[in-house]
Amino acid sequence: MEKYAVLVIDMLNDFIKGNLKCDRAVKVIPNIKKLLDTAHKRNIPCIYVNDAHLPEIDKEFDLWGPHAIIGTWGAEVIDELKPQPSDYIIQKRRYSGFYQTSLELLLRELKIETLIITGILTDICVKHTAYDAYLLGYKIVIPVECVEALNDEAQRWSLEYMKTCYRANILSLKDLLEKL
Repeated sequence: MEKYAVLVIDMLNDFIKGNLKCDRAVKVIPNIKKLLDTAHKRNIPCIYVNDAHLPEIDKEFDLWGPHAIIGTWGAEVIDELKPQPSDYIIQKRRYSGFYQTSLELLLRELKIETLIITGILTDICVKHTAYDAYLLGYKIVIPVECVEALNDEAQRWSLEYMKTCYRANILSLKDLLEKL
């Protein structure tokens, strides 16, 4: 039986309601919630991979300005998707959830083979995390209703890119839930 984990990337206050708000991200919240509810019922590990930047010195501030600073409201997961006590939380300071974090070690300890990647932004943190997952040998599943980019073009391009270059299985949430 295939061993899955759900990654929830950057569903944080700053990106949904705060200073780097992505209006399009609101529509993925109920879909991610539905997936998490199913994952919890089926004992599939749920891992939140969250931006958690140091004040003033973080490299990403050069492009995006201060955001998701450790210990602030902006760096907290939105109330609608709060982690359960059994969930895991990984803090990251770069786009990829793997870069300089303990995500790979956690996945190896859990004996995970396939990552179901959700969250925002499809063309930045989702794509960079999927890239590292692919290089590390994980199978990648992306339910289209559970990821979002800043615009339609970025969404389409990113999904096609991950399908072509990382062999990501891009499918509907309905089809994924039937497989789990």
